[in-house]
Amino acid sequence: MKARRRNKPALTHIDAAGRARMVDVSSKLVTTREARASAEIRMKPATLGAITGGRVTKGDVLATARIAGILAAKRTHELIPLCHALPLDSVGIEFEARPPRTLGIRSTARVSARTGVEMEALVAASVAALTIYDMCKAIDRGMTIGPVRLIEKSGGRSGTWRRAGR
Repeated sequence: MKARRRNKPALTHIDAAGRARMVDVSSKLVTTREARASAEIRMKPATLGAITGGRVTKGDVLATARIAGILAAKRTHELIPLCHALPLDSVGIEFEARPPRTLGIRSTARVSARTGVEMEALVAASVAALTIYDMCKAIDRGMTIGPVRLIEKSGGRSGTWRRAGR
């Protein structure tokens, strides 16, 4: 691996001595920042049918997963070390059934702050997927979650980033 030639550490959460640190964002401008993330959960066709048809005995899977994702986004700073607590302006979760086996999850997080909301969007999509697994595991323990990924982010000093081939 090549040595860095600058004194600045390669990772913003690591100081020059290699210790973990919370990034100081006090000099950054408050801007509107938005991030979108996605997750997928693959399952048996009958499981997808039970979810979309409202036939899961534990209740409305998608409504529960939506609430869980939103609540998780609001608590991201408690789950991910060194994340800043953000006063989220909005969090949204949408679902897309892709028969025969896939349920897509999209999350959007928005904030006016000094740092981005990528982690909040990723946590929202992840926890929504985990909630679906939890509510349906009695009928399908073989469900698979992934990939979970950032689709797009905007705002801040680095501007807009979009996943290629999204």
